[in-house]
Amino acid sequence: MTSKHEVAAGGALAATRKRDKAAGMALLDAAILVPAIGDAFRKLDPRRLARNPVMFVVGVVSLLTTVLFVADLVHGSGNLLFSGQIIAWLWVTVLFANFAEAVAEGRGKAQAATLRRTRTEAMAKVLTTPEGRAWREISALDLKAGNVVLVEAGDLIPSDGEVIEGVASVNEAAITGESAPVIRESGGDRSAVTGGTQVISDWIKVRITAAPGSTFLDRMIALVEGAQRQKTPNEIALNILLAGMTLIFLFATVTIPSYASYAGGSVPVIVLVALFVTLIPTTIGALLSAIGIAGMDRLVRFNVLAMSGRAVEAAGDVDTLLLLDKTGTITLGNRHATEFIPLPGVSERELADAAQLSSLADETPEGRSIVVLAKEKYGIRGRDMAPLHAHLVPFTAQTRMSGIDLDGSSIRKGAAEAVVAWVRQVTNNPNMQMPRTLRDAVEKVAKAGGTPLVVARDGRILGVVYLKDIVKGGIRERFGELRRMGIRTVMITGDNPLTAAAIAAEAGVDDFLAEATPEAKLALIRKEQAEGKLVAMCGDGTNDAPALAQADVGVAMNTGTMAAREAGNMVDLDSDPTKLIEIVAIGKQLLMTRGALTTFSIANDVAKYFAIIPAMFVAFYPQLDALNIMRLASPQSAILSAIIFNALIIVALIPLALRGVPYRASGAAALLGRNLLIYGLGGVIVPFVGIKAVDLVVSALGLA
Repeated sequence: MTSKHEVAAGGALAATRKRDKAAGMALLDAAILVPAIGDAFRKLDPRRLARNPVMFVVGVVSLLTTVLFVADLVHGSGNLLFSGQIIAWLWVTVLFANFAEAVAEGRGKAQAATLRRTRTEAMAKVLTTPEGRAWREISALDLKAGNVVLVEAGDLIPSDGEVIEGVASVNEAAITGESAPVIRESGGDRSAVTGGTQVISDWIKVRITAAPGSTFLDRMIALVEGAQRQKTPNEIALNILLAGMTLIFLFATVTIPSYASYAGGSVPVIVLVALFVTLIPTTIGALLSAIGIAGMDRLVRFNVLAMSGRAVEAAGDVDTLLLLDKTGTITLGNRHATEFIPLPGVSERELADAAQLSSLADETPEGRSIVVLAKEKYGIRGRDMAPLHAHLVPFTAQTRMSGIDLDGSSIRKGAAEAVVAWVRQVTNNPNMQMPRTLRDAVEKVAKAGGTPLVVARDGRILGVVYLKDIVKGGIRERFGELRRMGIRTVMITGDNPLTAAAIAAEAGVDDFLAEATPEAKLALIRKEQAEGKLVAMCGDGTNDAPALAQADVGVAMNTGTMAAREAGNMVDLDSDPTKLIEIVAIGKQLLMTRGALTTFSIANDVAKYFAIIPAMFVAFYPQLDALNIMRLASPQSAILSAIIFNALIIVALIPLALRGVPYRASGAAALLGRNLLIYGLGGVIVPFVGIKAVDLVVSALGLA
């Protein structure tokens, strides 16, 4: 069965498109559509409408023309049928823009309601003393940072915190959507827990780290609802551009009555308003907010929580460097024994027997793999430790080796230098040097990308166990996909340079940083940023926090420490570091969608010139009838058709705004050319067809 890591090239984007298709189908969901209709009217509140400068202007002129229409209605003057239709479609344009934003927000409200219910219904067992088990029950909403709570099997974890005692299996489906339980324990990089998740076995003591109202769930609720979304720098810049274009068209429109007066006629105010509304960038103005909300929503559907829209945009601009931690990202994370390499005069079976004895009580994945390899290769079965009267020597960072003492015999396994130092001590030979054959075997394993584990018994070095870092299936293809996106990949590892180089070559990364320290990671990121590059990084440990905070896109793993989650500007709820491919694709898709629809919005003004300009001035300058290349039925029909098309195109583009423009891993020039062809040229052609089609319907129904 193929794992989620074993995805061939294109798999990430295929998954993106599948979820995008599901997002587009949200328009057919009555549970989203019906509330969105009501929200569209509520968003007519000027305080809310003012957040969108273009649609605010459309709302103002709609109100102005409505007032003038009521005055004409009272006095019985003017073409009331024509004016009424124009005004109605102006209001429909504003409502359609509000509806697009409401649909984008509505897709997250159901999820937010579920999360909010989980948060408010949780109870907490607050310990009277952190060391004891006595507790009193209070509401999770009353917890404060520093409280220590007991969470037992079946209990909800009441708030964000760190496990300080115990180990438990936790169901994080409420957050990640996945039902497979995960292990949370004190110490290490898997001590962070999230409020709203459920302990399904054993118990843990949790020190609360989040203040009321600032928990992970609170931030997630604000994100999926969309109501707390802050506009990004690019979005603000585009709003300024649209407002400037609106102002330019306003000045151009108010000068038209002077030209009409010079020609010996006049242009009705309703016609001037129609021209103004159809020429300003109403399409992108109506959809801009929905595009941003939908981009954040796509991340949530991929189980990634972005702390800001700026992070999503930055992900779309990452095109030079991707920093990845090797263990658990490029490799499976657990090294496996694959070969016994004996020294001259030692048989493989003797080495395997000693290595297995030293590993019988070793519960690490490496230790268990040594036991299994000795059994499978030489038929050496594991022995019961009790009759052997054995004493286990655990691994420590200081000794860098572990082993066992039994029946007057001592066996050690560990780093080459550490084991040689132990042999010097046992043999009382301080001048002993590492044997040449041992050095060659260690270098051979290291150059192959493995970890050499030296085994010695009673002061005699027996040989080397080859521990291999298993590179994940399909990872090379995934890095190839990143390369096609224009992203340079750098592997970060604490391994020695020889091992790092071998793993980097096998995995297909562009570069590597070996023997990395937190300071080295931070220095590398700052160096790249100083060269004008945008840096993305994945991490899960406390030692990754400084680099995550410095990176332009810092993706923290949900299984990681609270320090890492607080430092990053994104949290991957599935804790899959290679998901950065999808994150980058979603960021690029957001930027492309915004750019494509802006191009389309500006391009479709061309057809409106050919519709409204002749209709306005043909009475004064008959020669302008040559511009009526669509052969629209009448001046009134031309104006009404243009204003109707201007409103309907917003509805037609809502699915694209929610789903996003399809993204393919290719060069920037190819993407630009494709989008200019589709949305630039298409933005010119489609309105000609659309306005003519509306004109035929309007004429057939006798509306103008």
